[in-house]
Amino acid sequence: MSLPPVAGPYLAATVLLGAAGAAKLARPADTANALRVARLPSRPGVVRAGAAGEVALALAALLWPGPVTGALVAAAYAAFAGFVTLALRRGWPLASCGCFGRPDTPPTAAHAALDAGAAVAAGWWAAAWSGQAAGSHLWQVFVHQPWHGAPLMILTLAVTGLAYLVWTDPLPAARR
Repeated sequence: MSLPPVAGPYLAATVLLGAAGAAKLARPADTANALRVARLPSRPGVVRAGAAGEVALALAALLWPGPVTGALVAAAYAAFAGFVTLALRRGWPLASCGCFGRPDTPPTAAHAALDAGAAVAAGWWAAAWSGQAAGSHLWQVFVHQPWHGAPLMILTLAVTGLAYLVWTDPLPAARR
């Protein structure tokens, strides 16, 4: 069973969706502040409910990869891209978008582009997966890949790490 060429970026986006959700479950304050500025529901309980949804979606997408979970991941990232783009266009005074539940970076064009790219990757995955191994678990997919999926796992981890660096910008001094 062959995977779409977008498998690595899609899996990375899904892992990051779950990681961001888990971080917001533990620390919802920055996300709540970003939502408050946007005049959206912003209570910590609301943020935690959304974060739990992100974790649940990521787990479902990893356990049962397919067109439905891929489309839902694409929709989540499209919403994130829309929020970041709106924040940029309206000049909202956000110190952080709260993606990873702690002060990370204010919304940037790179952030919006990465969200949009994740949405495209997930949408591509959903479209390309149709009719392949319906109901397969991810481990069933990996065992049919070259070297039992080790190269795909390495690619996924590399893309995940690089995307996390763009989203959280841990080295702001390096930009100066």
